[in-house]
Amino acid sequence: MFGDKLMKAALEKWFLSYLGDLFRDRSFNSNEPVDVMFCLADHFEPWCGQVDAETQRKRVRAWTEGYPELAEKFKDSDGRPPQHTWFFPPHEADEHLLALTGLCKAGFGEIELHLHHDHILPVPDTAQTLEKKILTAVDWYARHGHLGRDKEGKVRFGFVHGDWALDNSRGGKYCGVNNELQVLAKCGCYADFTFPSINEAQPRKINTIYCAKDDPEKPKSYDTGIDVRAGGKPYGDLMLVEGPLGIRTKNKFPFIGVEAANISSTDIPTGQRIDLWIKTAIRVQGAPNWVFVKVHTHGAMERNADVFFGGGAEKMHEYLRDNYNDGKRFRLHYVAAREMYNIIKAAEKGEIGDPGRFRDYLINKPTVNAVP
Repeated sequence: MFGDKLMKAALEKWFLSYLGDLFRDRSFNSNEPVDVMFCLADHFEPWCGQVDAETQRKRVRAWTEGYPELAEKFKDSDGRPPQHTWFFPPHEADEHLLALTGLCKAGFGEIELHLHHDHILPVPDTAQTLEKKILTAVDWYARHGHLGRDKEGKVRFGFVHGDWALDNSRGGKYCGVNNELQVLAKCGCYADFTFPSINEAQPRKINTIYCAKDDPEKPKSYDTGIDVRAGGKPYGDLMLVEGPLGIRTKNKFPFIGVEAANISSTDIPTGQRIDLWIKTAIRVQGAPNWVFVKVHTHGAMERNADVFFGGGAEKMHEYLRDNYNDGKRFRLHYVAAREMYNIIKAAEKGEIGDPGRFRDYLINKPTVNAVP
């Protein structure tokens, strides 16, 4: 039905969890508006396909020239434009980071960390070499004004793992570090935004925001964890913020497929998909009217340009505006990954009301975004 490999991955890794998730309570408090936090996590890779330097520059220039015109057409309930989070790999050229810095200064998004272990040094990582890579990257980003600081002044960052291989979850390929969750926490990671995926790295826990405790002797410790809940306490080593994962209908053969929160030229963000993302109702337990929609993409690729700068992008934001931002039934909040985490932590603490007030709840704006 989905293709042999895809079906096998679904059945083995998350399909039973999906069946159980169908019975989860997704009801809202009808006396209050539903607040929709919309976060777009971009696995941003100008080098993808091992293209030459000039092609990389053209890919980044497409963003610096095309994205502001699109983003300025739309506003959320807080009056802010769409917020893009570029999860930027530290093996990319400094000029690309500087180019994206201009978009961040203009208020269109933030930079976070995206790491492919083997792209910096083509040798297996250890906990020690991984820690050095992360801290070097974090220092580089921070020197350019990126990454927020917590109330104690420590630099904090969100994370996406290259090839989805978090915590050595793909049989030793692409990672090699069984205690990666501990290393990330030690270095200042506030949350992982890698999932969902449709390969063997996908955790059995789906459609939730949860915290995982690392077993340093075993891979894929995040396969289980404890859901974040209002009035709860922090747990484990690292929070994982998942995007919607499940089954959706299609208007062409085979008429059914996997919804994995991906946006691309071959998987455009239709109104039907957007409805499904919100109906999936990923949220902090006990905070029913705060819904967290995290979708992902590989936005540097030319073939995906229409999804972010062209008619495809306009249709997505028009649909969000027209259906989820009337101020009565729904309020839309475009959030960067850091802001989404802050609002999650506010919900965990028991805060109520308009979540837009908690964008900087625990981790402050990066200095480059705080420029007037």
